[in-house]
Amino acid sequence: MNKKIKVLVVDDSLFFRGVLTKKLAEFSHIEVLGYARDAFEAKEKIPVLKPDVVTLDVEMPKLNGIEFLKQLLPENPIPVVLVSSLNISVFDALAAGAVDFVKKPELSKTDSIAAFIDELASKIAIASRARVSASLNKNTTAALPKTNFSPIKPSRLTNATIIALGASTGGTEATIPVIKDLPEDTPGILIVQHMPPGFTKMYAERLNRICKMEVREASDGDIIKSGLILVAPGDYHMKLAKMGSNYIVKCFQADKVSGHRPSVDVLFNSVAEVAKKNAVGIIMTGMGRDGAQGLLNMRKQGAYTIGQNKESCVVYGMPMVAKNIGAVSIEASFENIALVLRRHLTSLAR
Repeated sequence: MNKKIKVLVVDDSLFFRGVLTKKLAEFSHIEVLGYARDAFEAKEKIPVLKPDVVTLDVEMPKLNGIEFLKQLLPENPIPVVLVSSLNISVFDALAAGAVDFVKKPELSKTDSIAAFIDELASKIAIASRARVSASLNKNTTAALPKTNFSPIKPSRLTNATIIALGASTGGTEATIPVIKDLPEDTPGILIVQHMPPGFTKMYAERLNRICKMEVREASDGDIIKSGLILVAPGDYHMKLAKMGSNYIVKCFQADKVSGHRPSVDVLFNSVAEVAKKNAVGIIMTGMGRDGAQGLLNMRKQGAYTIGQNKESCVVYGMPMVAKNIGAVSIEASFENIALVLRRHLTSLAR
């Protein structure tokens, strides 16, 4: 018999506390230990109840979720799943060490609440297996030294090379050191990060403020060019296509692939078909196997493929599957992927 995941619910809303404690208890893999109405009550209860996972509202009175995480996690490295409305502060909370987040539902829609609870229960299960430590609970953008890259001679690169990156749980922060210091001569990058609608636009805007390359949420028909990073919009697949002499992206709604929309497999498979050997594939932290087969297809077509290593992953799932099926050319930590990438691009330009 599998051990149940012990969960503490932290939320200042009486309604959401009631919904979460009642509905989560209906799942066979979850045991709800109780709830806390604010961060101070949570700080008192956590050492006593010893939960495996904490669900946390980002916006709370007295002490918000971000400051709570900064105080809690260095002392108690517990996986935390955020419960948040459409708010940019969720990314600050992820930077402070939270594992993942779920968007709060529309209260007027019963099916929306049911889907929210199912998603939260699933992410609690993933979080219970996540690697959380005090050393990982730090703001990635502030903690890593700036990397200065030498310019690449244009010869074979220009707009002929495509870089495709896929990530899930833990990826919002792990991706930052990969792209933050890449210069404007870097070939176009396409990113699929498992994330709901609305948040992908805010995430792209956040990346755009800290990256040298331009970052924006992709729109159907966008032309890919050097110095540009496109993030797949939430609830839309994104794939690579060719229009004349240009690479473009196609954004569309269709059935979920590998359990996700956007799906990393959809992106990687299209890059394998369209760009073939003129591509780099990067698969990063996340649960499940989305992207593994697509990355293998890229490698079979001659693309260079990079997998995040086990030691630096919050969840070593997607990169592990990719490695096990032979899809990964080289493994590296999230801190070193940018160096591996630039080394490869420089070799192509010679």
